[in-house]
Formats: sequence, C-alpha cells, structure tokens
Amino acid sequence: QVQLQESGGGSVQAGGSLRLSCAASGYTDRKYCMGWFRQAPGKEREGVAAIDSDGTTSTADSVKGRFTISQDRAKNTLYLQMNSLKPEDTAMYYCAADFGWLKYYHCRRTGGTDFGYWGQGTQVTVSS
Repeated sequence: QVQLQESGGGSVQAGGSLRLSCAASGYTDRKYCMGWFRQAPGKEREGVAAIDSDGTTSTADSVKGRFTISQDRAKNTLYLQMNSLKPEDTAMYYCAADFGWLKYYHCRRTGGTDFGYWGQGTQVTVSS
C-alpha cells in the first residue's frame, strides 16, 4: 500500500525559507512521477512542481526561481525547497505520486500526470 507522508511545514516570515519532505513507501516501480501541489483557502488546488524517476523536473511559473523540487531515491523521499517565501505562498502543501511507465512518460512529456496517491498535507504560513 502506497503511503506518502509530508513534513516540514510551519510558519515563517516573508523572505524566509522552508524545506518540505515527503516520505514515500509501499511501492516497487522504478518508473514514477511525483509532485507537489498546494491549496489555499477558497482557491483551487495548484500544481507547484513535479519530478520523474530520472530526475527531470518541472516547476510552476508562480514559484520558478524560488522553489526547487528534488528527490533522494535511496531514502524514497521527495523534497521541496522553498526560498524567498511570500504571503501568497500560504497554503496547505500536498505530496502526490503515481507509478509505472505510462505515468513516467506522461510526466516527462507534460511536467506532471494524473496522480493517484496523495499525502495528508502540511501547512505553510508566510506572514508579511
């Protein structure tokens, strides 16, 4: 059973940094796509960044140059380094994943996929 567990959220002042982690377990596919999403109150869920099993990444324009997605395959952990945080980055951040060749190819072609597995989320609050 695939499980995704986020950690690292918190409250910071504008201009600060946080690193989110997502510990993934219960999968065996070597090909996959993983990503970070966020949702602020009253707003739609927004894709933030994605990475495939070969390390190819994509990042939303709204966070490009400030946020970096990465992974440690040995630890089965996904990261989101968030720098120069702004109040508008305040949201619940979710880790997502899906596995297999089709999801991997979709991820490489489009920078994401239709994810089937989601974590519970971690709250990030940025004050001005």
